[in-house]
Order: sequence, then C-alpha cells, then structure tokens
Amino acid sequence: MKRFRKVYLEISNICNLNCRFCPGTRRAPRQMQEEEFASALKLLRPWTDYLYFHVMGEPLCHPRLETFLRLAGEAGFRVILTTNGTLLSRLEQMLLNSPALHKVNISLHAFEANELPLPFSVYLEQCLSFGQAAQGKKLVVYRLWNQGGEDRRNQEILHALASAFPGPWDVQPRGTRIGSRVFLEYGDRFDWPDLAAQEGSGKVFCYGLRDQIGVLADGTVVPCCLDHEGDLALGNLFETPLEEILDAPRARAIFQGFGNKTAAEELCRKCGYARRFG
Repeated sequence: MKRFRKVYLEISNICNLNCRFCPGTRRAPRQMQEEEFASALKLLRPWTDYLYFHVMGEPLCHPRLETFLRLAGEAGFRVILTTNGTLLSRLEQMLLNSPALHKVNISLHAFEANELPLPFSVYLEQCLSFGQAAQGKKLVVYRLWNQGGEDRRNQEILHALASAFPGPWDVQPRGTRIGSRVFLEYGDRFDWPDLAAQEGSGKVFCYGLRDQIGVLADGTVVPCCLDHEGDLALGNLFETPLEEILDAPRARAIFQGFGNKTAAEELCRKCGYARRFG
C-alpha cells in the first residue's frame, strides 16, 4: 500500500474556459515541461499509484499530454483526467488508446462558463459521444456538481444522457451507473477556500495529507487539490525530498489538526468543502 491513494499533479494551470464556479488562479500561467514531469514521476512513484493531472487548468490543453500519458504508464501509474469536455472530440482516439488512462471525469457543469467556444448542443453531444465510445474501455464519470447553483439546464442534460444511455440506470452509493463503466455524479456547489472569505464555525476535516497531496505546475507541494493558489506551500518537490516536506512542522500540524477535527491553517478554516466532513 502506498501512503497516498492519489496525487494531484498539475501539468498546467492554463484553461480554455472561465467558469463562474471555478476560482481560477492568480499564479503566472505555466505548463509543466517534459523534463520536470519525468522528474516528478520518479519522485512520486514510491507514494502513490494514481495521478490526477489536475489542480487548476484544463489538462487537455497541454500540448504534451499524449507523451505525459505514455511516460506515466511506463512508470506504472494509472492516470485520471478531469476535463471541461470541450476538447474531447479532438483527442478522443488518443485518450481511448492510452493504456495509462484509467478514468475521465467530465464536468458537465462547465456550461456555466461565461462563454463556451461552441454551441451548447454541440458541446453536450461531444461529451456524450466520448462516453459512448469509452464504454467498457475507460471509466467515465459525468459530473453535475452544481446543485444549489446555476443548475437551470440540468434537466436538459439529464434528458440527453437518458437518450445516449437508455439504461436501465443503476443508482449506487457513489453515483448512478448509466452505462458500462459510465457513471453520473451529482454534487452541491461548494465554496472554495479563500483567505479573503469569512471563517466558518464548527468541526472540520480534510483528507489532505491523508489520502492525497497536490503538486502545482512549478513543483510546489500543497496539502490538497483545493489549494488553487498555493497558499499552503509546504515545499517544492524539485528542491526538497517529499519525505522531508511531509515531516516538516507545518505539514505535521495540518495533519494532526484534522485528526482532532480542527484546522491548523486559516485557509482550511475558510474552506466550505472541509466543513462537509466535520
């Protein structure tokens, strides 16, 4: 058993959309270079078997994605992609033919973007077409994480899903199976952690540093996938051994605090997601 169930390895913080549900980042635009990526694979291999190519940014925008998938597979990783879906049709065959690619999360709530680069009907058709082609080959999860937010077109989306995957659908604890290895997940819209936000009250808990860590595009190690600005920078993967980073006082305080249902860091006290597990 590796220590972490997953590591979020941000290959790029650049995105082709500007969705209202996403906080974005004020960090300088950056794409991980191939040499950096290859180094990260070696440094992370003892810690996990699963890599998410995401913290911020759209991973399908990275020009070296096919190479990154190949290198990750050769290193023994299984890769998960989270995408807004706008580029799926262009890269469909490459993705389906990648042995390393384990799962694709498609955020259908990306229609909340200020402006999609293609008509909504075309966008939805492309997303559903990918899931149909991936059946039995890759795990595909359609996400509607916008409950309580801008969910005005969800019924239209559900109708299209029912036509593309006629069922029967199987409701399971972690989602609804709508096809062979194809699932639909609902979720409430949540508040991203932000130092400018008000602190919440009550107990909090986070799986950061327990079953996951994040590595930003410049190598900065953060406790979880929601630290989109690197506010809780624990060290740099390319400069300090990960074991030393995780054993440093700041990381240990965060870990121990959540074990007691308290947040050692101001940012964590302002995280709407952490309060869900309190």
